[in-house]
Amino acid sequence: MTPSHDRPWTKKGALSAVATRREANLFSPDLASHADRVRDALHGSRVLVIGGAGSIGRETIAQIVPFRPAALHVVDINENGLAHLVRDLRSSRESLPIEDFRTLPIDFGSPLMNRFLLAEKAYEHILHFAAVKHVRSEKDVYSALHMLDTNVLKVSRLMEWLGAKGNAKTLFAVSTDKAANPVNLMGASKRLMEHVLFSDALGPVRSVRRTSARFANVAFSAGSLLQSWIRRLERHEPLPVPRKTRRFFISLEESGTICLLAALCGADKRLFIPDLCPEKELQELQAVA
Repeated sequence: MTPSHDRPWTKKGALSAVATRREANLFSPDLASHADRVRDALHGSRVLVIGGAGSIGRETIAQIVPFRPAALHVVDINENGLAHLVRDLRSSRESLPIEDFRTLPIDFGSPLMNRFLLAEKAYEHILHFAAVKHVRSEKDVYSALHMLDTNVLKVSRLMEWLGAKGNAKTLFAVSTDKAANPVNLMGASKRLMEHVLFSDALGPVRSVRRTSARFANVAFSAGSLLQSWIRRLERHEPLPVPRKTRRFFISLEESGTICLLAALCGADKRLFIPDLCPEKELQELQAVA
């Protein structure tokens, strides 16, 4: 059975359409044309999702579940986020049709993570979403060092551990559009992460197919300006909006789909970027607000 690629029209979907100006998933045709490949890759496989409690990770997991992997393990230091993830999956229409589903509130770059990987059977597919992703997190030296540690050094460490374990087929790590000609440390750290991901310096991971994706603002994702507007409306507070500022937007569903396709169908050492038209899809923030 092939999972449906278009979700019923929901309040969340209607909200995203305000920013994206699209009512359908931009990548539905791509997912439909690659459905057999995605199903063959996921069904009965072992999948590890790192940073799965965040908005993009949770959405990608929601799209993985209907393909029924044999094991789906989710690592994230956000314990409350993991709890919300489990509740959402268990209350969804498909419930949670995976016998070996686990969530682990551990740091993916810690020695404990290495012990966990050594103790578990190897994973065929690893999808990595953990990151320090806000520019405001680089305004002091301690936060900036933490950003570099999380976005670059821990990824390198993880690759060493996965290489030592062996048998992985796929390693996907999400990037950001700010990695293109970066003008801030956050973008530069993710650009550096891409170079680390695609490097063959770590010999044992050369046989692993490694991919990444860059895309624009995810409408109403956790921590985004758009999400803050919803909270401010609930509190009857004014909405802060930068003047004359335009952004590309994709929906949460679209972010999960492009990550899924890049991870399972992308060629080795390739970045995947949505093909968006500036004339049609570059939105002024004030108009969205």
